[in-house]
Amino acid sequence: MRRQNDLAELMDRPANQWDSLICKMSTVLFASVVRVADGLPLSASTDYELEKDLQETKRHLKGLSKKLNQFPDRGTLKSGPYNVNFIYSLGVGYLMVCTGSYPNVLAFCFLDELQKEFIITYDSKRVGSAVRPYSFIEFDTFIQKTKQRYNSPRSLSTKINLADMQTEIKLRPPYQLSPEDLQAINGFSVRAASKYKGIAPTQMLEPATLPGLVSCVLSILCGGLNLLRGVHAIESILQNDDEDFNYVIAFFLGTAACLYQCYLFAYFSIWRNSKSFLAFALICLSNMYLYELRNIWQILFHVAVGAFMTLQIRLRQPLGKAPDYNV
Repeated sequence: MRRQNDLAELMDRPANQWDSLICKMSTVLFASVVRVADGLPLSASTDYELEKDLQETKRHLKGLSKKLNQFPDRGTLKSGPYNVNFIYSLGVGYLMVCTGSYPNVLAFCFLDELQKEFIITYDSKRVGSAVRPYSFIEFDTFIQKTKQRYNSPRSLSTKINLADMQTEIKLRPPYQLSPEDLQAINGFSVRAASKYKGIAPTQMLEPATLPGLVSCVLSILCGGLNLLRGVHAIESILQNDDEDFNYVIAFFLGTAACLYQCYLFAYFSIWRNSKSFLAFALICLSNMYLYELRNIWQILFHVAVGAFMTLQIRLRQPLGKAPDYNV
């Protein structure tokens, strides 16, 4: 907030003070556009910087571009003296490298301009059919012009509205992550991912559909039935020592898997689709073990509900932020 206020004061400085201020201003160093589904680079700014830390940051940017769909639609990766800021929507991601002191409000205004221009210039079918890297390299011309503008704050003072973006960032702060978090996503580290800092949720999901709500109700029903049978199995064990305690475990595991699928349907989570598939696998295994206590129709019902719930979790995707920042 303090940086945003300072930036607002900076925009009000007299013109004769700009030259000395511009040289001290942090800068945008690199920008790229990628396809979110597979991280295919579509366009990027020309870069001749050979500084070691910057090259390392660009490697982090490349790794992040392949994992964008596992994070909320706006975030910041801190890498040494540099920041990697990103946004994505409609299947396309926009990333940039800037110095650590570059104001967030300007960074996301910059990405927002790239997003608007790219959406206007290229349709989604053309993006989806791209096969070769940098199929839209001509977009580099717009990236370079926009980068020059954002590296010269004087040229921005009358062309963007900072207030809207400041409000957006305040209400929905960018997701904060580090290089170690990328390693954790890739399976090279056990460090927990960075927590979302802000009053808003990490990521909103698309509105729930009627089939999704029905699948959630059925999954809760299956979980309740498993729980009830598990309690009865405990009572049978207390009355008869010959009963198999593994049946109790199978019933409770089935209950946990059903309820966890409901949680995954309702809330965003990293590796959400994979987790839902593992929960479905647990439902199948628990019902296979309980084949002596259930008839074939009961087993098919539980498995079908689990499969239906898994499908609905996959269909309910994170809500992409449309380019409506008004800047």
